[in-house]
Amino acid sequence: MQDLNIELARHNMVEQQVRPWEVLDQRVLDLIARSPRDEYVPAKYRSVAYADLFLPLGQGQMMLTPKLEARMLQELEIGPTDRILEIGTGSGYFTSLLAAMGAHVYSVDIYPEFVDAARAKLAAHGVQNVTLETGDAARGWNQHGPYDVIAITGSMPELPDEFVKSLAHGGRLMAFLGKSPVMEAVRIRRLGGENLERTSIFETDVPALVNAYEPARFIF
Repeated sequence: MQDLNIELARHNMVEQQVRPWEVLDQRVLDLIARSPRDEYVPAKYRSVAYADLFLPLGQGQMMLTPKLEARMLQELEIGPTDRILEIGTGSGYFTSLLAAMGAHVYSVDIYPEFVDAARAKLAAHGVQNVTLETGDAARGWNQHGPYDVIAITGSMPELPDEFVKSLAHGGRLMAFLGKSPVMEAVRIRRLGGENLERTSIFETDVPALVNAYEPARFIF
C-alpha cells in the first residue's frame, strides 16, 4: 500500500468507523489519526490494516477492530501520569496507543512470540515507556500494581476479583464480559475502598482471552 493510500485509509477509518461510534475525545482521535496501525499488523494484512475487521495474529488470536480500540481508549480516560496494565499484548499496536496517553504500560501476553514481535515494533517506533512480559494473566497480574488503568483486550465470562483488587483509588478497568454472541463492554471505576462504579458501555462480541476465567457452576 502506497503512503498516500495509507493516509487516506487512516483518515477514512477515523471518519467512517471511529467517530460514528461515539468517539469524540479529540486526544484519542488525533492519536489514532497519526498512529501507523499498518506497521503493527501481520504483513499479509497490511492492505486491510484500517478496515473494520478483526485481524488474525496467529495462535488463533485476533486484533481488535479500530473502533473497539478507540472506544476503549476514550472510556478509560487515560491521564499522563497513569500506570497502565494491558492484558493481551497481541500486535503491540494498542500497547503503543496506551503508552502515548499514559506514563507507563505493563503489557502481558501468554505467547512469547507475540511479546518478542511487539517489543521489536515498539522499539522501532521509539516507544520506551513499556514493560512487556510473558505470562498467563487471565486471572490477574498484580506484580506492578496498583494500576490506574487496566485494559483487557479479550473477552471473559466473568471478571476475576484479582483485577479489581489491582485497581488504584479512582482507577478504571475496561473488559468484555459474557459469552458469544452476547457480551457487553464494561467499565469499572474504583471509587475508594470496596466501592465500585460499574457501567455497561455497549454490546459486542469479542474473541475470548486465552484461559479466561470460568466461574464454577452448580450441577443439579
